[in-house]
Amino acid sequence: MRQPLKLHSSIALSALGVGAFLLAWETLARSGVVPAGLLPSPSAVPGAFLSEFRAGTWQAMVLASLSHYLSGLALGTVLGITFGTAAATWGIWDAFQAWVVRMLRPIPSIAWIPFAIIWFGVSKSAATFLIALTVFWINYYATYSAVRGVDKDLIELGHAFGQGGLIPRLFKIVLPGALPGILSGVRAGLGQGWMTVVAAELFGISGLGARMSDASGLLATHIVVLYMVTIAALYGVCDFLFMQVQQRVLAWQK
Repeated sequence: MRQPLKLHSSIALSALGVGAFLLAWETLARSGVVPAGLLPSPSAVPGAFLSEFRAGTWQAMVLASLSHYLSGLALGTVLGITFGTAAATWGIWDAFQAWVVRMLRPIPSIAWIPFAIIWFGVSKSAATFLIALTVFWINYYATYSAVRGVDKDLIELGHAFGQGGLIPRLFKIVLPGALPGILSGVRAGLGQGWMTVVAAELFGISGLGARMSDASGLLATHIVVLYMVTIAALYGVCDFLFMQVQQRVLAWQK
C-alpha cells in the first residue's frame, strides 16, 4: 500500500512539478520552434494580467463568470442530490424516471445551447441553465450510487431502534452513510462546472469564456492564456476550500 507523504514533502513536490512544467513551456516558447503568436511564453502572462487588471476587465470578467458558476453550481447540486436520493430510495419513482434518465443523460450540455438561447436569450440565465445541467447529472449519479450502497444492515438496525420511518431513516441513516459518495459527486461537479462556464460564455455571455473568444479573434494568445490560468486558479481555490470543508464534515471517518 502507498505510504502517505508528509505535508511539506507533498507541497514541495507539487511546486517542483509546476516549476518543471513552466520551465519546459518557457523553453519551448523561446526556442522559436513554435511561432510566438501561436504559443505565448508563460513570462508574458504577468504583463497581460497587469494590463487587464488596470483596465478593470479582469475583475469584471471574473465576477461575471463567478455569478454564472455559483448560481448554476448551487442549482445543479441541490437538484441532483434531491432527485438522486429520491430515485435510490423510492422504487416507484426510480422505475418511472429510469428511461427518461437514459434518454436525457447522453446529451451533453453544449447540445442544449440552442434551446438555452431560445428560452433565456443570450443572458446570465442561459449560462446558469447550462452549468446547472452539467452539475445535475454528476450529482444525480453520485448520489444514486452512494445511497444505494448504504449498508442494508444499518437500515435494519435502524428499524430495530425505532428509526424505520422515512424521515428518520433518511436523515439519520441513509444520508449520513452516503455522505462520502455524495460529497465526491459535489467535488466532481466543481470542476465540470468550470468547464461548462467557458462553453456557455463562448456564445456571447459576458465572462471569462467571452473574453477568451474575443482575444483569440485578435490573436492575442497571451490574453487567452491569462484567462485559462485564471480559470485554473479559480478552480484550484474552489477545490481547496471544498476539501477543507469535506475533511471537517467527514472527520468522523478517521
